[in-house]
Amino acid sequence: MPIPDAKFFAGIDVGTTTTKAVLLNADRQLAASFVRRSGTDLGASANTALEQALERAGSARAAIQAIVATGYGRRNVSFADDTKTEIACHGWGCHYYYPETIAIVDIGGQDSKVIKLDAQGKTIGFKMNRKCAAGTGAFLEDIARRLDLPVGELNGLARAARQTAKIGSYCTVFTATEVLDRIRQGERTDEIVRGLFDSIVKRVMEMDALVGKVVMTGGVVAYHDIVAELLSARVKTQVLVAPHPQEMGAFGAALFAAEM
Repeated sequence: MPIPDAKFFAGIDVGTTTTKAVLLNADRQLAASFVRRSGTDLGASANTALEQALERAGSARAAIQAIVATGYGRRNVSFADDTKTEIACHGWGCHYYYPETIAIVDIGGQDSKVIKLDAQGKTIGFKMNRKCAAGTGAFLEDIARRLDLPVGELNGLARAARQTAKIGSYCTVFTATEVLDRIRQGERTDEIVRGLFDSIVKRVMEMDALVGKVVMTGGVVAYHDIVAELLSARVKTQVLVAPHPQEMGAFGAALFAAEM
């Protein structure tokens, strides 16, 4: 049954791979969220994600006061009251939890980015990866298929490795070929997988210098937290994983909705 007199603010992040919906209550606290594959009908995916989040919150559409959409497919959310860029939403969402100068590393399904904020949450720098999907969630899914492994097993395999295989390719296609060559040469699968995660970290570090407090968001670190550990070792400081990292863009969008 719907919660009487409940009021919510909604954020929807329509990414190339997944769509995330977040509901905040009147105190701007996370009340519910839902993540699903984006598919080919982005508007329908956004609507379904929102309805599922409402179901989890035990509420109805009428309780939503405002909706802000973000992400690659934000223009497809016809029922949104406003749209914001991914940079703005990831930044505002992280600033809510870390109200200080920070560098945000977001690794999504098809791209990676570094966002730098000042202590007031203003974006003071932004870099994005090459057009190639190497070092993203899609990259990991493709390599997992080629290794005939569930993508969910990669994190555990990498942790079990005693050594790290060196992966030098910058392109998803070339990396897949390199991985197959290493398998033929008899290298251990867990060491190859750890090398793949290490290559993701190297791609991040090529984008921009990371100094001070570093916070990670995105679906990759949500399911593969070893990426944060490997990045910590390279930048020689603890890299934090933000709360609900995969939904951070939608969370920031919901914060903007609460300010309308």
